[in-house]
Amino acid sequence: MNRSARAFWLRSPGHGELREITLPDPTEGEVLVRALFSGVSRGTETLVFRGGVPESQHAVMRAPFQEGDFPAPVKYGYLSVGLVEEGPEALVGRTVFCLYPHQSRYVVPVNAVTVVPERVPARRAVLAGTVETAVNALWDASPQIGDRIAVVGGGMVGCSVAALLARFPGIRLQLVDADPARAKTAEALGVDFAAPADALGDCDLVIHASATEQGLNRCLELLTPEGTVVELSWYGDRRIALPLGEAFHSRRLTVRSSQVGTVSPAARPGRGYAERMALALDLLADPALDALVTGESTFEELPELMPRLASGEIPALCHRISYGENGLT
Repeated sequence: MNRSARAFWLRSPGHGELREITLPDPTEGEVLVRALFSGVSRGTETLVFRGGVPESQHAVMRAPFQEGDFPAPVKYGYLSVGLVEEGPEALVGRTVFCLYPHQSRYVVPVNAVTVVPERVPARRAVLAGTVETAVNALWDASPQIGDRIAVVGGGMVGCSVAALLARFPGIRLQLVDADPARAKTAEALGVDFAAPADALGDCDLVIHASATEQGLNRCLELLTPEGTVVELSWYGDRRIALPLGEAFHSRRLTVRSSQVGTVSPAARPGRGYAERMALALDLLADPALDALVTGESTFEELPELMPRLASGEIPALCHRISYGENGLT
């Protein structure tokens, strides 16, 4: 078996490269995975690419199989789908999802991969990590039947949350974004769309995912008294200002964070990562979620692609990476 592989590394902020590596032999309890596709999550990964992770968050922001340290050199990423080439008989030949960086082959423990259901195409399964984040957010938010809900920020995370909320009965739902092009994505997801100035108010719940100060301020404006904003945005090293004077206290508003990596025990006791990821992959059976993948490039193009994603030249939600002939499945 050929043990060579290639991996994408951030050599220095704003500059990436592909590196040749040699893999170890998988031991008992490990699998060798050949990558089919990976996904670039434009928000977090481009922040890492620009070197924008604050020093205080270096440990918190580490990806499960990250190598190196922030700001660089570092191997980062967490949306990989591949085919198991070696390992336990029950897994060999199965398509799996793993929170692994962009790399053509890799060896990981068996418990680090989740089998992709047969009804979910490998191309769509790269969204599993982000849909799992959306599951977390909705467990934290606990929407109710009849709620008036807005999702502010139509990026990859916001659209994933909106896609799941579209399945809830009896709610009023809007996806709110300053980019009118997001209206097409909202339509594909079966969700009403509005520009920030036109969004419906009196919301019981607002999910914020725009990662902008203006977006969070608008979330507070959209709330009904006693309403809640669930904050999903990651601001990196930026500081933001909030209008916590005015009517914030008299309207008894709530702003709460939603942690991507963990679930509050009070919210969903005993629901660990494996169960959340299996649920996320099951939800990806819905072909409407293909609207969240807005482009595709080859692995060889990744060093030239990342600066264009980071600058906004390519306005992506999730940009899919195909691994040559591996990506034909």
